[in-house]
Order: sequence, then structure tokens, then C-alpha cells
Amino acid sequence: MHILQELLFVVLFGAAVYLFTKNARQIWKNIRLGRDQELNDHPEKRWKNVLLLAFGQKKMFRNPLVAVLHFFVYAGFIIINLEILEIILDGVLGTHRLFAPFMGSAYPVFISIFEVLAVTVILACAVFLIRRNILKLYRFRSRDLDGWPRSDANYILITEITLMLLFLTMNTADLALQAKGAAHYLPTGNFAVSGMFAPMFSGLSEGALTGIERTCWWLHIAGILAFLNYLPYSKHLHIILAFPNAYYASLLPKGEMENMPSVQHEVQLMLQPELAASAPPAENMPKFGAKDVTDLTWKNLLDAYACTECGRCSAACPANMTGKKLSPRKIMMDTRDRATEVGKNIQANKGSFVDDQKTLLHDYISEEELRACTTCNACVEECPVSISPLDIILQLRRYLVMEASSAPGEWTNMFSNIENNMAPWKFSMDDRDKWTRE
Repeated sequence: MHILQELLFVVLFGAAVYLFTKNARQIWKNIRLGRDQELNDHPEKRWKNVLLLAFGQKKMFRNPLVAVLHFFVYAGFIIINLEILEIILDGVLGTHRLFAPFMGSAYPVFISIFEVLAVTVILACAVFLIRRNILKLYRFRSRDLDGWPRSDANYILITEITLMLLFLTMNTADLALQAKGAAHYLPTGNFAVSGMFAPMFSGLSEGALTGIERTCWWLHIAGILAFLNYLPYSKHLHIILAFPNAYYASLLPKGEMENMPSVQHEVQLMLQPELAASAPPAENMPKFGAKDVTDLTWKNLLDAYACTECGRCSAACPANMTGKKLSPRKIMMDTRDRATEVGKNIQANKGSFVDDQKTLLHDYISEEELRACTTCNACVEECPVSISPLDIILQLRRYLVMEASSAPGEWTNMFSNIENNMAPWKFSMDDRDKWTRE
């Protein structure tokens, strides 16, 4: 019987790891659809971003209450999962609480810490469910989240509560079995939370307690493996991608826009026409901006997959607050959805992309959304995991203006003035300082 259980566990664990690896590889391929971009400079600054933003959640603490609750969930998820190592080894080797004999009196201390964290995770997730579904905070009422995204957030919170309850129930039944002197359930010492409830199980038979403990054990580990394979389809993929995303975040000063060398060259020739004669002819005409995900950089696509859908960017966006169509959160969700769609297309056609008559611009993101952006950088400043919706907006808008020649009349007049007068206003260069003389 024990051999059968070990075999079943190995098959379950192997299948879960295989499926997660397969899905993770596909997401990596989707991210690599983007253009190359070198982001390896100043490693000391980049590691500092990882420590402060990803591990330390620095930006989350602008709202202390929410930050503390999120930290409980984050710390609980990371630390409690250390206990999974013991569960996995127990499943493979057919043992029970493998680490207990080696750790001695320290073992119940560690399990007690895990249990206290489990309680904080349950409470924090309950508060988040209330904020989303009863209080319905503004950024959670947005149409961006209609359908799957809204359900996804609730599923995750409910799953985390369930996993923690299974963990606590498993330990409670375990302590009750230890008290009865059941075989294989050697005394480990008392646990902080489950120890308070173990006496309530004392009236149950040894068989019933074993059934409860084993059922909770299997459901707990199966739930964690299922959660692992749910991550690639969920916004909670940021649990993993927040770390590389923080490392590769832009180190440019806030608000500084990255210029295209080809555009700079054209402007230089415009200002100094005498250079045109000596300038070598361009071998290939550059493509300005981005129309689809393959025109964006791999970092833009990493941003999209790392998005937590928290909505802090949209809540801080002045265009969004004044009722305009732009939502930075939607920009990231649309970019991720399009990258996933293109990846599936390539996979279905054995490595080749078959034109599906769709593009990120127009089919996912409209011109109206892009033109509403004031480039104020508020979305970038607010994002807790260093995502830049603004960079994607600027690249799509650059394509509209420079490739599709699509711009509002007000913009066209400004562009014309800059080209002719070197200023946005319709004054000749000779008259620019005339107001000072008057």
C-alpha cells in the first residue's frame, strides 16, 4: 500500500513539474518574440532594485495597511512553502515528518511559525476578498477586469485560504494521532495553532483521524501542484516574474524618453544640411515605433507578463481619472493577451507565424487610448514591480505618427511649427523674442 502511494505521488509530482516546465518555456518564447534590448549595465543598481522592490516591496508601503496584509500573504507563501520540501520528500520516500528527528526541539518551533503565518495569510486573503467583492474599491470595479481577470483574482485568494486551512487541519489531526500513540505518528512537540484545536479531535477514532490527516495531506500537496500549473494562466505569475522584472527595470531618469538613433540622425541633417552630402546612404529604412508585439522589446513583453493587474497605474493616471478611455492596466493586459495569441499561432504552425489579420494596435489598443496619454509617468511611478506601460504607449504612438501619418490636427500643426520654426508656436525664429521688446 505504501509503495502504491509513493508511486502515485511520484507520478503526480513528475506530471506537475513537466506541465509547469512546458508552460514556462512557452511563456519565455512569447517574451522572446520582442526585439533584443541590452539591459545588463550597472548590476549593483539592478540588484538593489530586486532587493527593495521585489523582496522588500518598497512601493507597496505607500499604503501601510495594504502593504502589511500583502506582506503577510507574500511571506506566508514563500516561507510556508519551505515546508513543502519535507512533504515532497515524505511522498517520495514514504516517510512521515522526515525532518523532525534531525531538528529535534527546533522542529515544532518552525512548524509553529509556519502555522502563525498561515493564520495571517487566511486573514489577509479574507480582507482582500472583502475589498474586491463587498467594498468594491474603484480600481477593482473597472471594466478592465470584467470576465476572467476578476474571477482569477478571487480564485487565487480562495485557493490560498483553502491551502492554509488544509495545512492547519492536517497538523491538528497529526497532533491528535500523536496523543493516541498511533504508529508512524511519532511525538514532535506541540504546535502553536493546531495545538489549540487538537483536543477537539480527541473523541475521533484513530482510523477517522488518519483519514482526515491523509486526506488533508494529499489535498494540500495536490493543491499546491495545481496552483503551480495555474500560475502561467494567471496574473499571479508576478510571484515569479517580479524578480527579473525588477532587475531589468529601466535605470534612465524618470520621464526621460529613449530616442531612436535613426530619428536623431534625420533631425541632425535637418539642422545641419551640409552634413547630408557626406552622410552615407541608409542600407535599410528603419521601422519607427511598434504596430504589433514583435515590434516591441522583450522587456516590454516581460512587463506584460509580470503585470499584477492591481490597477494602481490606472488609479494614478490623470487621463483615466477624467473619464478618458486610457487605462495603463488594460495596455499591459492587452499586450500580454496579444503575445500569448501570437505564441499560440507560431506553436500551431510549427514555428512559423501565419498572418491572422490582427495587430496589437487597432485590434487590441485603440488610437483613442494612446492619444489620451499625457506622458506624465504616473503609471510607471506607481507600479510596485517596475512595469512601464508608458514605454509601450510611446512606441505605438510613434508608429501612428511616423509610419501611419496618423495624428490629430493639433499635433500636426505643432509638428509643422517645430520643423519650420524650431518651436511649437507659429512664430518665425526672428520674431521669437519680440514679446520682450514690446
